[in-house]
Amino acid sequence: MPDDNNDQREANEDRPKAADSGQSDKNGEPEPSGAPGPELEALIGENAELRDRLLRTMADMENLRRRTEREKTDTARYAISNFARDVLTIGDNLKRAVDHVPAEAAAQDPALKSFLDGVELTERELLNMLERHGVTRLDPIGERFDPNCHQAMYEVQSPDVPEGMVVDVMQAGYTIGDRCLRPALVAISKGGAKPGAQPAGKDRGQEQRKPANDDFPDGEVPGD
Repeated sequence: MPDDNNDQREANEDRPKAADSGQSDKNGEPEPSGAPGPELEALIGENAELRDRLLRTMADMENLRRRTEREKTDTARYAISNFARDVLTIGDNLKRAVDHVPAEAAAQDPALKSFLDGVELTERELLNMLERHGVTRLDPIGERFDPNCHQAMYEVQSPDVPEGMVVDVMQAGYTIGDRCLRPALVAISKGGAKPGAQPAGKDRGQEQRKPANDDFPDGEVPGD
């Protein structure tokens, strides 16, 4: 009997200690505490930092890929710019050769006419070849003067034409892709309709085109 009482007393003494400690559940396993420990907080912070680095790296790689694709496209499109600019002089010389021969002389001389036909055919083939590679000829007669692709050589007094319009082309211009390969040498009108005037034959509902002199407040045009 004394041994049984001692065992019961020891069991009763152990129960409050387990309840007061708060570190063990009914199964004897340790209960989790409310706040994370320093090591867990460090791991959470490190994980957030690594995730941020990963997202930034992925964004940088995507930007690099797009920039590389754009540079690759531009290189393929504009790589022949210098070569095409040199070839344009050949086309200019062919055009001058045709223009300097009077039409009457070609009509009277079959051999000369045949020669001119061959030169014109060569010029057309040259232009077709350039166009296949993205080089397009500009024909700005009747268009508003654009300093981005036109170079004004002189002005022409023309009261019947709105001021700032291209009335003559001395040398053709060319573009490659969306860039100006060589500006066209042009003559522009001066002394025509004022900016606020309504051009003849233009409906009121259509937008009024601004004159080219708006681009040059002092009235001076490059190339004068």
